[in-house]
Amino acid sequence: MIIYKPCYMLQKAIFLLIFCFVLSNVQAQDAFFEKLADSALSLTKDRVTYDGSYFSIAYPNGDVPPNKGVCTDVVIRAYRKLGIDLQKEVHEDMKANFSRYPKIWGLQRTDKNIDHRRVPNLRRFFERKGTSKTVSLQPDNYLPGDIVTWDLGSGLTHIGIVVNKKSIDNSRYLIVHNIGAGQVAEDVLFAYKITGHYRYQKP
Repeated sequence: MIIYKPCYMLQKAIFLLIFCFVLSNVQAQDAFFEKLADSALSLTKDRVTYDGSYFSIAYPNGDVPPNKGVCTDVVIRAYRKLGIDLQKEVHEDMKANFSRYPKIWGLQRTDKNIDHRRVPNLRRFFERKGTSKTVSLQPDNYLPGDIVTWDLGSGLTHIGIVVNKKSIDNSRYLIVHNIGAGQVAEDVLFAYKITGHYRYQKP
């Protein structure tokens, strides 16, 4: 038994190191998504008029006028506050994998002005680069920092971010989104048909 004790102790030390590394990584990820949720909530302080017009914008880190925007701009702006430029990330992935992205708009090539502002493109990007989570009607499955997409009917799609603020009955987290009334936090998680549920952190 004495002969094998050093080997056992070494294995135990390695296990503890791996456990601590995994734990610290999980804690870092949780902290990131909490910050993302806070970033989204901070957007509700800005007065924004719903405007889905096509804008020519800078690249990278381009944005439409700060007083305008749609649902996708909420997600883009929340990530940008954390130093992640979805305009650039989506463009680069689309450029390298154009055939894997939706062709709903009949595009022949990428467009840095608008590609990242379209819900189907963001869905595909999060599917490819993030984590696809379970779509369910269980409120506990949706955590702050999660991205949720919906089908509004008649070909209309929508996207928002789960934030760390609860509904009046304390059973669901609120969603920061823009469906026409600006960037607001509302109890709309189950108001529409959910089509996607994601978590994305740039590696």
